[in-house]
Amino acid sequence: MGYVIAMAGKGGTGKTTVAALIVRIIKEEKLGSILAVDADPNSNLSEALGLELKETIGKILDDIAVHPEQIPSGMPKESFIEYQIHMAIAEGEGFDVLTMGKPEGPGCYCYVNNVLRNVMGKFIKDYDYVVIDNEAGLEHLSRRTTRSADALVVVSDATPVGLKAAKRISELAQELDIKTKKELLIINRYDSDIEREKIKSLKLDYLGFVPHDTQIEKISLNGNSLMELKEDALSLSALRRLGDKIWHCSRC
Repeated sequence: MGYVIAMAGKGGTGKTTVAALIVRIIKEEKLGSILAVDADPNSNLSEALGLELKETIGKILDDIAVHPEQIPSGMPKESFIEYQIHMAIAEGEGFDVLTMGKPEGPGCYCYVNNVLRNVMGKFIKDYDYVVIDNEAGLEHLSRRTTRSADALVVVSDATPVGLKAAKRISELAQELDIKTKKELLIINRYDSDIEREKIKSLKLDYLGFVPHDTQIEKISLNGNSLMELKEDALSLSALRRLGDKIWHCSRC
């Protein structure tokens, strides 16, 4: 069974960047096979990891809705969808990426979530690590796209608004009975430890901060991949230090 790391946080906190860097570090440390899941309708995890986006679950479902005749005779619709999703996985060096996307047609978005949940239940068994970059805010939790995770990693900035959103995510996970073994907090783009007084009510295990990194800014402006980030980058060094509580305890 794969070890699931689910990313959460309000928009603009750098959640996708942190998710991509976690994938990179797990790969470089050769901890096992990795599936990165972009569950954000505003999909950009593939680009952050340096892969061309092949296909999305949303588009697959749209195409099947418009052209149901493509389903082979005698083959259940769900089996055909699962096959198409397998084909849509982008293969990188040391990791794979599956992108949820968002349907453009009039179909119910809830159906996309249901498909993702069902397929993910099978995929998790095939990988050692699954890193899920959820959409910003709380929608992925309220729809129960993320039903369980070994580690729920909430990425926040140091602002009162960001910390309030982090607290609400933790509360909502408990309200919806999302099964998590660890609920962790990372303060991103911050250059010192945050005052404990500001986070004592969050009910999250504070791991530490990831400092502002000008290398990431340059890479983003040039439209390049975070895989090009230099080994001594401040953000990578910080996440390597924090990693023990995120993924190294997966075999404890």
